[in-house]
Amino acid sequence: MEFFRNTNIDFLGKKWYFLSFSLIFSVAGILSMLFWHGIPLGVDFRGGTLVYVKFVETPNNSAIRSDLDKAGLHNAVIQRYGVPSDNEVVIKLDEKETSESDISKGKNQIINALETHPVEGKQDLNNSDRVGFAAVRQALVSGDPMHAEPAEYERIAHQIMDFRDRVHGGVLRNIDDLKGTVPNPVVDTLNQNFYVSDFGVRSADIVGPQVGGQLKKQASLAVGFSLLAMLIYLWFRFEMIYGVAAVVAVFHDTLITLGAFSLTNQEITLTVIAAILTLVGYSMNDTIVVFDRIRENVKILRRESLAEIVNKSINQTLSRTILTSGLTFLTVLSLYLFGGEVLHGFSFALVIGILIGTYSSIAVAAPMLVAYTEWRSSNSGRGSVPLPTQGTKGKVRVKV
Repeated sequence: MEFFRNTNIDFLGKKWYFLSFSLIFSVAGILSMLFWHGIPLGVDFRGGTLVYVKFVETPNNSAIRSDLDKAGLHNAVIQRYGVPSDNEVVIKLDEKETSESDISKGKNQIINALETHPVEGKQDLNNSDRVGFAAVRQALVSGDPMHAEPAEYERIAHQIMDFRDRVHGGVLRNIDDLKGTVPNPVVDTLNQNFYVSDFGVRSADIVGPQVGGQLKKQASLAVGFSLLAMLIYLWFRFEMIYGVAAVVAVFHDTLITLGAFSLTNQEITLTVIAAILTLVGYSMNDTIVVFDRIRENVKILRRESLAEIVNKSINQTLSRTILTSGLTFLTVLSLYLFGGEVLHGFSFALVIGILIGTYSSIAVAAPMLVAYTEWRSSNSGRGSVPLPTQGTKGKVRVKV
């Protein structure tokens, strides 16, 4: 299947337009990273606490921030989490000094901030870090509403917690919601000892600053070594200039993708680094397809200039590029639109990366190859330069 047959687009003739496009977006991203939003690293890299909170009603981020500010949590980041109907948010606390023991501290700080109407003498049944199975069981055993054995109250306590966590997602609207699930005397005892707030803390994760620093270093090394390995591969597969051109194109893609995160102030997490590594491989593969066609045409079209050969090679692979990149783009676009908050950063990186990666194979790598070859030819005073035919063996001279 082909979208285009016998196209004859002068891609190299538009290289200055391509250069202007790349410069605008690259410089905008660099300026944003240096002077505006910086590089917005997630908690994975900078350290801190993530607290996941579920609300009974649709959460109001402004009201949540106001409550947190009143409690002294001024630098918290609030984001919707999951599907909108779940009414969940993730609150990110940026802590300079943190350890595993601080998880309960961060959770309790948020509970104290959001619990605007606590009931004196009663416990909040919706927050499992303060009221768990043991507290419910103890209240039932002490009140003895059914005059039953402790083992029976233990079973009922399990039933209550299971109803709250599995049926209602960890948040009860009212204690009377338990009627029909447990005996009414048990509900009356719970009403005497507990109340329910309009939210519940589901879970919390913590990343220490030392761990975050290690992750940052390892992520940088992963991207750097992947580029180096691809440079070496292309050096042996083609020639050094092919490897350099491909790596420059991939670096261009990575820079623009990171710039997009900075411009939109979206956090860079470990999943985003995974997306960038995926992008590196995808973009490199697309570039190699074009380079391989150039190498084949060099052997056939010996009387044509290198610019003409490169243009023809790009046109010959254009249909394949549109098909593969287009289908992949539609897939990641679906992830971005419907994948939810967890996949948002990952899919955003791929959406930007696939567009820029496809563009750079045509508009960055190929023109750079031609520009270097022409420069090398003019400096050497020769009318032709060696280009690879198969691997690194054999040379063919083409007119430039």
